[in-house]
Amino acid sequence: MNSPLFKRFQIERKQTSIRTELVAGTTSFMTVAYIVAVNGAILHLAGMPYEAATIVTVICSFIGCMLMALWANSPLILVPGMGDNAFFVFTLVFSLGLTWQQALAAVFLAGIVFLVTAVTKGADYLSRSIPKSMISAMTAGIGLFIAFLGLKNGGIIVASESTFVTLANLSDPYALTTILTLVIAIPLFMRNVKGSFLIAILAGTGIGALLGIVDFSTLRDFSISFEGYGELLFALDFSGAGSLNFWTAVFSLSMVIIFQNMGAQLGMLPDKGEFRRSFQANSVSVISAGLLGCSPMTTAAESATGIASGGRTGLTSFTTGLLFIPALFLIPLFKVIPSSAIAPVLILVGCLMVQSIREIPFSDFTEAFPAYLMLAIMPLSFSIANGIAFGFIAYPILKLVTGRNKEISVTMVVIALFFLLYFILGSI
Repeated sequence: MNSPLFKRFQIERKQTSIRTELVAGTTSFMTVAYIVAVNGAILHLAGMPYEAATIVTVICSFIGCMLMALWANSPLILVPGMGDNAFFVFTLVFSLGLTWQQALAAVFLAGIVFLVTAVTKGADYLSRSIPKSMISAMTAGIGLFIAFLGLKNGGIIVASESTFVTLANLSDPYALTTILTLVIAIPLFMRNVKGSFLIAILAGTGIGALLGIVDFSTLRDFSISFEGYGELLFALDFSGAGSLNFWTAVFSLSMVIIFQNMGAQLGMLPDKGEFRRSFQANSVSVISAGLLGCSPMTTAAESATGIASGGRTGLTSFTTGLLFIPALFLIPLFKVIPSSAIAPVLILVGCLMVQSIREIPFSDFTEAFPAYLMLAIMPLSFSIANGIAFGFIAYPILKLVTGRNKEISVTMVVIALFFLLYFILGSI
């Protein structure tokens, strides 16, 4: 009862045990370990070296979990977010035209905005100013985007000259691997099998190997080299600070990370009194991600698995963080994993995020239509920022024309004007 762990993590006060916390932390790691394979692959699309991106994923996950454990004493875990890495690559780099180095600078500044919000009353103000329907629509829209990304990377949805996109030939080995892996992943996930996503990825890699889409040449060298990581460390570039696109990236990224983490933490924390410190830890983790060369950190939805296993203190997140260290030795193994084995995880995570759609009051058209625009525009324009912009512009307009201007906050007007200016200048 007087051990350092009991005192540091308040085990007795939280009515838990060291064994329960260790099991909960291990469970959280098993369910979120797939991020090591997935995040590096997604960041690589932006031009970042794959091995270095995978290394920084591990480093930032370790730091994020330690922040949650030692500052907030919270069982929540922090890892590079699935929606956030897609936002980083496809919106900041591909849509807004930033280099990945400039995108890292945007992450750093968004983290500063996040921190200011977390240490002041800003979080309370924003939570009251932004309609809940907008927050839910952002989460659901990103979920649809991630699902589309999974279907695309898994070879199930392909380009078409006549219809833009179409269903692929499902006998194609990439599409077939995705489908078979998804068939394995769904029952594992629904039965709450520990590490279901990780098991599915391993099974998908085996299926891909049988179908001839796996390259085993990377297994020849299991040595770890941090030499390439130097390209990411402190690589953030502020040279784009004179452009509207750069500040659009900072603003839109700030909105996304603040609101999605606010919703996730308030929804999962067993003790809501831990929210303020957990939110602060999250903000510092985003700043560190920008400095170290990673996409933004987020409160992982998989935190719920550890909490469901009895995790109540920071010892849960501390255990998860420690378990990320051995992952560094498995980077060559991660390179073997084909995109078709990872795609089903994206599809399932997308489904989890889309479930927030039920929080949108579709019976009120002034709330439903802006949310609907977000849901439609994000995947169809392949831009999370465009979807957010359409929704935030439409919301005050609909409230105004229906005579419900009292429901429009000053914050919403400012955000709408900013996004409207973004579209106007972008078309010149």
